Amino acid sequence: MAVSSFPVTRLRRFRRTAPLRGLVRETRLELDRFVMPLFVAPEPLVNEALPAMARFDLDGLVHEADSLAASGVRALMLFGVPADKDEEATGAWEDDGIVQQALRALRPRFPELVLLTDVCLCEYTSHGHCGVVVDGEVHNDRSLELLARTAVSHAEAGADVVAPSDMMDGRVGAIREALDDHGFSSTPILAYSAKYASAFYGPFREAADSAPSFGDRRGYQMDPANVREALRECALDVEEGADAIMIKPALPYLDVIRAAREAFDLPVAAYNVSGEYAMVRAAAQAGWLDERAAALESLTAISRAGADLVVSYWTRDLPSWL
Repeated sequence: MAVSSFPVTRLRRFRRTAPLRGLVRETRLELDRFVMPLFVAPEPLVNEALPAMARFDLDGLVHEADSLAASGVRALMLFGVPADKDEEATGAWEDDGIVQQALRALRPRFPELVLLTDVCLCEYTSHGHCGVVVDGEVHNDRSLELLARTAVSHAEAGADVVAPSDMMDGRVGAIREALDDHGFSSTPILAYSAKYASAFYGPFREAADSAPSFGDRRGYQMDPANVREALRECALDVEEGADAIMIKPALPYLDVIRAAREAFDLPVAAYNVSGEYAMVRAAAQAGWLDERAAALESLTAISRAGADLVVSYWTRDLPSWL
């Protein structure tokens, strides 16, 4: 493409005023592409430093959902924090589990909301790992049945989308088969296809009470150094029946989001995780930067990289910011 030289070509012409900049803006943030994560538990827990990471009891969750829906938020992702945990993650898949109760409380009241659920076992296991532990190791294949049961129980309770985040091999196929067998062939799977073993999950693990009691999750979550492996993970999930794929975290992995966007035609999601949110909040509280400006810049970068939808703790602020 031939480009005229200065002074004929002056790229500042469309930067001169806000209306001019808006007219040619390439990436736009739209509220209906954002998902608000919410934590539900038997007892509420306020988080003054990170307000978006508070825990809600059922009544508080309904009130929060009402406020979010009224402001224009269109999608929620639910994470459960049960009263009791065990080695089989019973609370993840039992009929009266905390997420199942939350779905039944929300579904009839808010038909307009898209309700997504995180499908994992780490919040519900006594050891805090994302699968069944056998002889000190997370057993991949024995975990698949429980993950599938969890996804089916969420769909039965009213989930619109199930989102497996465990990183067990074959879990998308197991969940797809189980959903289809139970009459939920129309329920989409949003797979956490490239979930990295990241240092940016700390605040989430406190909010969800899901830190592992021994070892770490590097044996099943991805090595932060790898991108080709991420594309293999995405391809396998697509082959197994994923309807959308997710990259987590977002900001340190913008290159992975871009690579996935270029490689696959299905929707690509990104999770703007707790550590990313917490860093900006802490810097803003110290007076080092403007939270709104930094948050919008971050979310624009994630969208510009190729994310079609974004899970973010700033979603609750976007109605007043956009």
